[in-house]
Amino acid sequence: MDYAVDVRHWQNQGSGEVEAQLYLDDRQYAVSKLPAAFPVEGGTIEVAMSGFGIKRCHYVSADGTERQLVPDPRSAEGRRARLARKHPVISRGIGLLSLVLLLIGAFLLLLQIAEPVSQIPPVAQRFGSFESPIRPPLWLNLTLGVSAAVAGTERALRLRYHWLLDGAAN
Repeated sequence: MDYAVDVRHWQNQGSGEVEAQLYLDDRQYAVSKLPAAFPVEGGTIEVAMSGFGIKRCHYVSADGTERQLVPDPRSAEGRRARLARKHPVISRGIGLLSLVLLLIGAFLLLLQIAEPVSQIPPVAQRFGSFESPIRPPLWLNLTLGVSAAVAGTERALRLRYHWLLDGAAN
């Protein structure tokens, strides 16, 4: 038996909810809204998305052992996996760059949120006010925002997910 999962990240049925389709030997076997848990022979296939892409696509056997499913070579995730196999140094460099961009973006966002929150009178009275030591220009904020989005997408393509770096999930 050959199972395959298809998730159309940016396509939904007008309801705003993304669906996963499970195929068995190239025939549609089941459809579910995400997060999904498809019962299959010997266990369950679990699928969940983050805001940028797949965060979980695992086979969980009846005894609880988990195995990440292998992406289709023609999918974006499969092409990213091929880059990691054929050019591991480049892949690690891209991964490290995406992590650094996400961390810088998160740090600057926290600084920029802390300042106005600390100006709220009850917060200022209790904790004092905070003035951010870094005031990036608009163009840098926009560039970092776009970079963080690209980095998040890159992490999703590698099927890497961390709640703090990659945000809330469906």
